[in-house]
Amino acid sequence: MMGTRVKICGLTRPEDIDAAIASGANAVGLVFYEPSPRAVTLDQARSLVARIPAFVTVTGLFVNPDRSFVESVLQAVPLDLLQFHGDEDPGFCDSFQRRWIKAVRVREPGQIERAFDDFRDAAGLLVDAWDPERYGGTGQSFNWALIPDERPLPLILAGGLSSANVASAIEQVRPWAVDVSGGVEQSKGKKDATKLSDFMKEVHRVCKTN
Repeated sequence: MMGTRVKICGLTRPEDIDAAIASGANAVGLVFYEPSPRAVTLDQARSLVARIPAFVTVTGLFVNPDRSFVESVLQAVPLDLLQFHGDEDPGFCDSFQRRWIKAVRVREPGQIERAFDDFRDAAGLLVDAWDPERYGGTGQSFNWALIPDERPLPLILAGGLSSANVASAIEQVRPWAVDVSGGVEQSKGKKDATKLSDFMKEVHRVCKTN
């Protein structure tokens, strides 16, 4: 609980990078998935990463990408971690000689346990809400009771988090980290500095009291 980490995802503007860093975020996420309203170009990504100091993990999010696309991003942008948020298989995720996490869109019992086994070589498992039309960024939460107590990998909780519910989420789920995007935005792709600050304050508050 004392070490619950925070990733701010879907950053597109320099001022949002600065606000995330100032608030104490442990990781930032850049979306390399063109259909997303939070997607960034390679030029944008390079500019944003240049603002990020040491010891903040730069994560690149991909959804069912071609291998050549991931490789082109890695050549252009200094990413620390890959996040696969689609239907990628373990072999694909593990083929880039880079640390990676796998996202699972949860909709049924036993799904998370299977994912822990299937993606055992990941650096962490991110659990998110299921939506038949979208790969993440839904703004919806899911039934946290589906998350098992036994976790062979670090568990990252996403889906519908905001300053209003992140404290209860941490108390109930006790995740390794939380991942937020829409819950700290003024509009899609544009973060709200006050919402971001409030979110981080709630994380710090609940971690200090538990």
